[in-house]
Amino acid sequence: MSARPSDPKRWFILLAVMLAFLPVVIDMTILHIAVPTLTQALGASHTQVLWIIDIYPLMMAGLLVPMGTLADRIGTRRILLTGLVVFGAASTLAAFAPNAPMLIAARVMLALGGSMIMPCVLGVIRKTFDDPAERAMALGLWGTVGAAGAAVGPLVGGALLAHFWWGSVFLINLPVMLIVAPVAYALLPRAEARTPGAWRFGQAILLIIGMISVVYSIKAGFGGKQSIGTVLAILAFGALMLGLFARQQLRAPEPMLDLSLLSRPAIVAGMIMAVVATSALAGVELTLAQELQYVLDRTPLQAGIFMIPIMLASGVGGPVAGYLSNRFGLRNVATLALLSSAASLATLAQLDFHDPGWVVPMLLALLGLALSIGLTASSIAIMGAVEAEKGGAAGALEATSYELGSGLGITLFGVFMSSIFTRMIVLPEGIAPDMADAAMRSIGDSYLVAAQMADGTALIAAAKAAFTDTHAVLLTTSAALIGALACLVFVLLAHYRAPKPDHIAG
Repeated sequence: MSARPSDPKRWFILLAVMLAFLPVVIDMTILHIAVPTLTQALGASHTQVLWIIDIYPLMMAGLLVPMGTLADRIGTRRILLTGLVVFGAASTLAAFAPNAPMLIAARVMLALGGSMIMPCVLGVIRKTFDDPAERAMALGLWGTVGAAGAAVGPLVGGALLAHFWWGSVFLINLPVMLIVAPVAYALLPRAEARTPGAWRFGQAILLIIGMISVVYSIKAGFGGKQSIGTVLAILAFGALMLGLFARQQLRAPEPMLDLSLLSRPAIVAGMIMAVVATSALAGVELTLAQELQYVLDRTPLQAGIFMIPIMLASGVGGPVAGYLSNRFGLRNVATLALLSSAASLATLAQLDFHDPGWVVPMLLALLGLALSIGLTASSIAIMGAVEAEKGGAAGALEATSYELGSGLGITLFGVFMSSIFTRMIVLPEGIAPDMADAAMRSIGDSYLVAAQMADGTALIAAAKAAFTDTHAVLLTTSAALIGALACLVFVLLAHYRAPKPDHIAG
């Protein structure tokens, strides 16, 4: 056996796929700040706005695994290049959409292109970097792009909207795609390891429908968008579709998705880390944004500046994770990163943000760094536990975990926040019952009700006090959840060993 020689272009290939990944991850968060502007420009109804936002993560959750397994069958290069073309075309259509239905359709196309790109990026990294130490560093750099892109998305959107129309938040993707597509075409190797067997369209449809139904039922249920009966019906239908898909995979001699991957503790640990860490990061940023603007009366720009420590630290966490994992072992690094995140959240819950000093920025930086290391550790665990020809499927499982974590994190944190706020607020006397019910839903609703009153000062003061308590409970709960996750990851990675470099017969 002789070691396969390393591709001399491997670091240029990494740069190309990271640039391809950047617009996809920015698109997950850039739209949030543009919603008020595009709502007025397109005359979109409340329901249409929800679909404009939700259709992207919903479709991505359903498409990632089928596209990842398809890439393993016919080649990551072909699927990645196709995804770049689709994403670029969809960005153009979204930028010039004349109405809300057209924008929703363009967002579906964006999700299709993104679902081709995301698992292929990880698959290319797995196939290009045979040496585990180099692979850990490559995944660390990839993690930097993911964390930084998601973090700066709202800032990029705000800067564009300050000078251009709402469509610019989509059109910015086009120059990147026009540069990356020819570079990827030239650099990516045409010969690559592939998984044998046919990619069956019917099985893919079962998986797509099942995933979208389950994710939508969870979001709708916790978000209160549908009745409990409707939610349970959609959830049962989705579970049935996934059950039929799993049954076919277990019986097939050459399954579309190798479910035996889920029997590997390192992959399970990586997926759980990805879901919980992204949920925590998305939920904490949502909580801090509201605390800063509603309670501390900061402007959106000031709130963004306040959270710069999280963004900067998230950006350097990837390479740090790769270096530390190579030196001290993945199990120790992943566990310590999660425990550090939990400690940061627990301490932040007890501090007064009115006088942050240097302690709060330092804790925010530690939180961003630790969560970023944890996310990169999940990538190292997953991609190090599979063969090169299964890199697309494993990458799809990880990318799906990110989508579920980010989407469900916002929903669950929002519902939990509303529930705690309702219990914490002590309304001043003299408020009409209907106005009182509205004011107790959230701090945003309290502000709206206060604006309708002759003197809403007392209500706003009560809402600020309640949200401060809510914020403390929320961060403490998150700390406990991540602490428990650290213990679970420590157990699941007990037998993890860094993989040896891939070999070929010689």
